[in-house]
This record gives sequence, structure tokens and C-alpha cells, in this order.
Amino acid sequence: MGKADRNRNQSARQRIAAQQRQAKEAERRRRLLAIGGIAIVLVAALVIIVVSVVNKKTPSAQSGSSNGPLPGSVLSKLNVPQSTLAPVGIGSSSTSALKGVTGPALTSGGKPEMLYIGAEWCPYCAAERWAMAVALSRFGHFSPLSGIHSSATDVYPNTASLTFYRSTFTSRYLTFTPVENQDIHRNTLVPVTSAQQALWSKYAPPGNGYPFIDIGNRFVTSVTYIPSVLKGLTWQQIANDLHNPSSPVAKGALGSANLLTAAICKVTGNAPSNVCTSPQVTSIEGSI
Repeated sequence: MGKADRNRNQSARQRIAAQQRQAKEAERRRRLLAIGGIAIVLVAALVIIVVSVVNKKTPSAQSGSSNGPLPGSVLSKLNVPQSTLAPVGIGSSSTSALKGVTGPALTSGGKPEMLYIGAEWCPYCAAERWAMAVALSRFGHFSPLSGIHSSATDVYPNTASLTFYRSTFTSRYLTFTPVENQDIHRNTLVPVTSAQQALWSKYAPPGNGYPFIDIGNRFVTSVTYIPSVLKGLTWQQIANDLHNPSSPVAKGALGSANLLTAAICKVTGNAPSNVCTSPQVTSIEGSI
């Protein structure tokens, strides 16, 4: 074999070796890309799972920071019978919690209006909502109501309550206007109108404290009982205690509900009669 042939053979072997190296390198890159692609898919799937779990555990401010619809077993117990309400009277509340005011009547849709301004983080609002829900359920119907807890970093932390955010109230006798002004993170949830702000500024304690309740612009109130009676209780436990007149919850929330009922009856012209002419309500009406 001549030198030229040997050179050609050597050159061919070199080309083959180079092609083999290139093929191996290409295969290595393909494997790396495949492994990287699988890793990216796995990481993406893990992120989706984590976000889903976090979203289930962490209430959304945009949705009202609620923990979800209240169970039917809780909602049904907001309708407290007269036989349970009567023996409570005003309970641990006081008629001094209501302040009589004068001025143009507050109305909406041709009916007296009850305005509530509160915040979802507010523990005092958490307590008042139970009382308002019971009182207003004597005049109409709510749909829907969601469960919530007050701020974990304020007084009476994590008080179980409900929120009026995105709820509707239907009544022949009264218009209820709830304004959940801030969510659990103290971000604006529902802004107040200029007319609502004027009433809030005029009648609320200094600083526009939460909650603020104006009943027909004849009575205003804020805190009617102390949230401590709800400490550590679940929605269901609170709902159950609403039907036990001797419980601290009933003395607080139902006592306040009776007080609010009497004030509402004052602005509705004692309608409906089956609620407003009951001895317990007329007795409270006579003292406010």
C-alpha cells in the first residue's frame, strides 16, 4: 500500500471518528435536553400543586377574604325563635349602646334603611355581625353568607364570624346596606359613598371607628357587646349557643339582636307585627 493510500485511509478513519464523536455529543445533548425538559415539567407541576394548596389555605382578599360559604347547619340557626330570644332580653348589652339621633330619615327603595360599615379584620365587627344577622333574619332573608375570622394580630384574634360581602338581604320592611370597607388584610374591599361617609363622620366615634350602624338615621350604634364571649369557638359552636339562652354567646349576641330589633321596629312602624308587638320587643322599645 502506497503512502497516498495510507493517508487516505487515515483520513477516512479520522472522519469516521469525528462523526462518531459528533454523534455521541449530539446524543448527550439530546439526553440532557430531555432530562431538563422532564425536570421543568416536574417543577412546574410542583409549583401548581403548591399554589393550589396555598390558595386553599389562604383566603383571597379579592374574594372577600372569606373561608367559604357557611354550612347550612350554621345558616339555619341564625333564625332564632321568639321563645329563645324572649328570656334573654338585652342580655349583656345595654340600651345605652344605642344613641338616638335626629336628621333626615335614612331610606332606600321606599323603605327605612339600616347602614352597616365594618371591616373583615375587625373583631368587634365579627361579634356585631352575629347580632345583626339574627336581628335582620326576623325581618327578611339573607343569601348567601360566607364564614370568616377576624385578624389574628388584633385583640380577640381569629374570632369566628360571617361576612356580609357580596351578600343580599331581601325584606318587605327594611333595606339593609352592608359595607365591608376593608378585607382581612386591611385593604379596601368596598368603598363608602360620600353620603355614607358623611353619616359615618358625623355620628361615629373619632377616627371613624368600626363598626358603624345607622338604623334609619334614628339610632346609631357601634359595639353592643364584647367579643370575648366568642373566644375559641367555631361557627357551629356559636350557632349552637345562639339557641341556648343561658350561654354567654346568647346573652351577648341575642341581647344585642333584641336591642337592634327594637330599634328597627321603631323605624318600620312596628312591622311586622308578629315581631314588633312581642312583649319582649315592646318592653325594649319603651326604654330606647
